[in-house]
Amino acid sequence: MKFSVVITTYNRLDLLRRAIDSAINQTTECEVVVVDDCSWDDTEAYVKSLGNQVVYHRHEVNKGHAASVNTGVANASGDWIKFLDDDDYLAANCLEEMTKAIAKHAQLNDVYSENNSQAVICSCIAAQVHNNGEHLSRTPNLGSGSAFYVPQADIHYGMLLELLPFGTPVQVACRRDVFLKVGAWDSKLDANCDDIDCWIRIAQFGDAIFLNQCLAYRTIWAGAYNHKFSLQKRLDTNILMKEKIYAFVNEKHRSNIPALADIKNYLKLHWAIVALKQRKINSVVQMLDLCVLSPVAWQLLLNAIFSRGSNQKNAHIQKFILIN
Repeated sequence: MKFSVVITTYNRLDLLRRAIDSAINQTTECEVVVVDDCSWDDTEAYVKSLGNQVVYHRHEVNKGHAASVNTGVANASGDWIKFLDDDDYLAANCLEEMTKAIAKHAQLNDVYSENNSQAVICSCIAAQVHNNGEHLSRTPNLGSGSAFYVPQADIHYGMLLELLPFGTPVQVACRRDVFLKVGAWDSKLDANCDDIDCWIRIAQFGDAIFLNQCLAYRTIWAGAYNHKFSLQKRLDTNILMKEKIYAFVNEKHRSNIPALADIKNYLKLHWAIVALKQRKINSVVQMLDLCVLSPVAWQLLLNAIFSRGSNQKNAHIQKFILIN
């Protein structure tokens, strides 16, 4: 098994150095692919100075985040792709631990599984850090096990109910062949759930792995791509993602999920509260409609608030996840 770390960048050389260092200094050998989306700073000169430590590709025109990821994966040679934005970085043992978990999953399948389903996507805990490296928070553990192996038939159910958040690119790795099979990242969603959209499609074709280890670091700062989008745009895209997930939920879970209309109303309530916290009253008014009259939507909102990182959430997870 070989990993390729695909790093996308655009005019953020100071941050890029940290991301590249974290990939080059992994405790297990990997390929490092850097895709430069037509930067006009010193990115090209720096990356080329690293010689054969990295594989470098430069866009002649700026194509955006999704297209840069697709270029990197197309030119990678690994069996698995580890995604990495230029402002994020990896723990030194990230790929080593993912490799162990993927191998363990394969061993368990050989012994216990009738259909011998392979893992196609792997995620881990991430620390949220300031751009100066200061730790702010971390994503919650999923239960108490060291790793969770999620059968394909259960993945979209878990995603829909927000029990199984794969997370941002720095947390996620996937099989390269499956990435290419599902058509890569959608540039129409550029930097606004383009990653989640891809995870949804990849999860059709195999099992998922979650590692309860902090192996990734995500930078929270004003220059992040998702700050470009209005709250209404983010709500609309959230609804689109839920619609896509809903369509893939396995038949065995259909009787246990809320109606799609109630899920949409829950999202409206959630983003209206976000807008209220940011004192964007016009956005609050724009988002709220008859959703405020939906008791199911309010219940979903309360469940999300009280179950994040709680034992209640972990109890739900352990109902359908094989724990190592």
